[in-house]
Amino acid sequence: MGEKYTMFSRYILFALLLFSSLYAMPSLVSPQWLAKQIDNPHLVIVDVRDKKAYEKGHIKRAVNVPVFEYLFDTKHQYSMPKLDTLQKLFSRIGIDQESKVVVYGDDVLIWAARFYWISKVLGHDEVALLKVGYGRWEPSLLPKSTKSFTPQRSVFVPHINNHILETKLSTYIAMHKEIIIDGRPPAFYKGLKSHAKRFGHIPSALNYPGSQNYDLNGSGMKPFSVLKKLYSGLPKDKKIILYCEDGADAALNFLVLKELGYDVSVYDGSWLEWGNDDNLPVEK
Repeated sequence: MGEKYTMFSRYILFALLLFSSLYAMPSLVSPQWLAKQIDNPHLVIVDVRDKKAYEKGHIKRAVNVPVFEYLFDTKHQYSMPKLDTLQKLFSRIGIDQESKVVVYGDDVLIWAARFYWISKVLGHDEVALLKVGYGRWEPSLLPKSTKSFTPQRSVFVPHINNHILETKLSTYIAMHKEIIIDGRPPAFYKGLKSHAKRFGHIPSALNYPGSQNYDLNGSGMKPFSVLKKLYSGLPKDKKIILYCEDGADAALNFLVLKELGYDVSVYDGSWLEWGNDDNLPVEK
């Protein structure tokens, strides 16, 4: 009896795992995928463009969360908002544990990727990035609206995933031990340009710009088969810490590398914190 019960329990567990794998939210979705899900009552669509662009036209039922107003701390512009602020935001836009979230922005996909990564930090894994910028599909494919959408409030309960979040201290300790990737353009990495008071990069960091993940002509994310070759030189048996200027390029690198099977986290303070701290080492 005990052996039969054990076998039955294993069968149920296997079935549940198979079911979850089949219906788990993909990290990237196409407009065609979204069109098939558009009437899903658990679907939450987030538009991170500014209010002016949103009011000109957006996907129907998309809620506007302008990235620079809501996804950076008002006091420390280089870090994400405080936990209680994010909890209130996610509740206000209708996200709960059953929500399937799709986020989009313009052709520069890094800003939508920041919302994606923050959702992951808050423990909401059912989130996907629309692989193209707004409007890069046949006009009849997705419903469009110019009216602001106010979703029904929810009660969002965050569960912080500290494994994918790094601090200034943890990044400092990781230098020359773990892999650190700088997601800024080469000119910033080499110290030719900087938005911080100091120039250069974190010692031992490698340069993989976030812009390499998508086509700048507006066709969206590159296929994972192409990106796999781009990152093929990175080992999968080491933790990888990602940073950029403000955490946006790093967020897109996070999505890609996580999908490719790497163990990755993001130093949210990024260069705007590190580059303005005279006590931290810099390399050029």
